[in-house]
Amino acid sequence: MIITFSGMPGSGKSTLAKSLAEELGWKRYYMGGIMRDLAKKHDMSIIEYQKLGEQDPNIDKEIDDYQVNLSKSEDNIIIEGRTSAFLIPQSVKIFVDVDIDEAAKRVFNDLNKDERSAEEKVQSPEEMKSKMLERMDTERKRYKKYHNIEDTYDKSKFDIIIDTTGKTKEETFQILKSRLKPYMKQ
Repeated sequence: MIITFSGMPGSGKSTLAKSLAEELGWKRYYMGGIMRDLAKKHDMSIIEYQKLGEQDPNIDKEIDDYQVNLSKSEDNIIIEGRTSAFLIPQSVKIFVDVDIDEAAKRVFNDLNKDERSAEEKVQSPEEMKSKMLERMDTERKRYKKYHNIEDTYDKSKFDIIIDTTGKTKEETFQILKSRLKPYMKQ
């Protein structure tokens, strides 16, 4: 079984995916981390690197091929990425949603706690919201151009949808486990 996570920036996808991987004892693959590493390697911010991807399909192709190959070579894994559910249609597809203003506050408050701190230089939650919307826009352009995916935020394409707005990590994880139960092999 393969479980894919996608959703809004700042929704808690990574936290949920990590928690689930730990509980199940499965490997977790994080495409955003791979993209961030590649951006750093090219001495660019994630937004700059993704904008480059609007012109250069190889930016996404490497990550896309990697996750498709994972889905063919491994089982009982979790893959977290914006296009994962579309590239791995046989997966159990989870979309993690959140109000954009709450997401911007979360990401802004977490900047000093995670790997994004070096790349995201922002002064306020409002500026973070603007950067998040810019990133979502460049992603939409790339995914439409290279994969003919209209909208990776289209919740109708997912098996499970969880809105984390106003919820604690613990509440959200309990909701995830409850909604995932029917999909798990007995």
